Amino acid sequence: MTPLEEQFALLKTVAEQAMLSMLPSGAAIIRVPRFVLPAGWSRSDTTVHFLAPVGYPFAKPDCFWADHDLRLSSGAMPQNSQIQAIPETSEQLLWFSWHTSQWHPSRDTLVSYFYVIMSRLREAK
Repeated sequence: MTPLEEQFALLKTVAEQAMLSMLPSGAAIIRVPRFVLPAGWSRSDTTVHFLAPVGYPFAKPDCFWADHDLRLSSGAMPQNSQIQAIPETSEQLLWFSWHTSQWHPSRDTLVSYFYVIMSRLREAK
């Protein structure tokens, strides 16, 4: 099993509905449907998408996407977001420019990156 496959199996213990799709470059898209959102968002749930880049886990995940129509409950765009395609796809989704401050490939995992995403979406801003 590759490190990506091992870590994806661990992610499924936290987000059992997660799906993994390989891209032509060797990167992978991880999708977590029905991600429940707190009050303050325009929807009650969304699908979260993020990339495990080529070279993962030494290359860290960066940014994430949600459904294209996700907005704050006021109708405004969330901070640090815009409509943008996931690389190597034609999917135009809501891209969040949200980054980890640190990444250590022997300590951090798909689960720890998913927690970074959860932390960002916990606050509707």
